[in-house]
Order: sequence, then C-alpha cells, then structure tokens
Amino acid sequence: MPTYDLVGFHAQQTAEKALKALLVRHGVRFDKTHDLGQLLEQAEPVAPGTAETLAEAEELTAHAVGARYPGREPPLDREEAARQLAVANAVLAHVRALLQPYLEAGRPPG
Repeated sequence: MPTYDLVGFHAQQTAEKALKALLVRHGVRFDKTHDLGQLLEQAEPVAPGTAETLAEAEELTAHAVGARYPGREPPLDREEAARQLAVANAVLAHVRALLQPYLEAGRPPG
C-alpha cells in the first residue's frame, strides 16, 4: 500500500515558506520554527484576518518532521494527502495575493 507522507511534508513546507516570505516582506522577525500556528499568529498584525482565513494550515505542522522519520505518525492515505495539498495551495494563493502589489511594484513597465 503506497504512503503519501512526503506529500504532507511538502505541503507543510509550502505553507511554511509562504508565511515566512510574508513575514520577511513586512520586516517581522521570527524564530526558527516549523509551527504554522506561530507563523500565522505573527502574520496577523501585518495581514489582518490571515490567521483566521488560514487556520486549517496549523494541522500541517505535524508533517514538518514526521515524514522524514517513518513510523512516528500514521501514514497518510491518498485522500488526506490531497486535502493537505489543497490547504497548502490555499496558503500559497492567499500569501501570493497579499504580496502581489509588492511584486508588481518591482517590475519594469511594459
């Protein structure tokens, strides 16, 4: 039976890196962490509503390390992996929308 544990890991990494990009853009310092709840909390002052909108992402935190050490967590099945991937994509889309004005401001005209 295949396991989809690495999908959970990469979903967590996607959400983590997106949130950290948002924090960096706004000059918010953060500790070394994989805790998405903590990152969401830190993002709230610079992106109000983000913590509530993306609250579901907190569950991805469990996959930050677990997928690299099989046997510590129950294996992910295909359906759960797909759901977690959707959560990560929601985080990425939300952060991308928040950063878009900054990305466009740096582009040359034309």
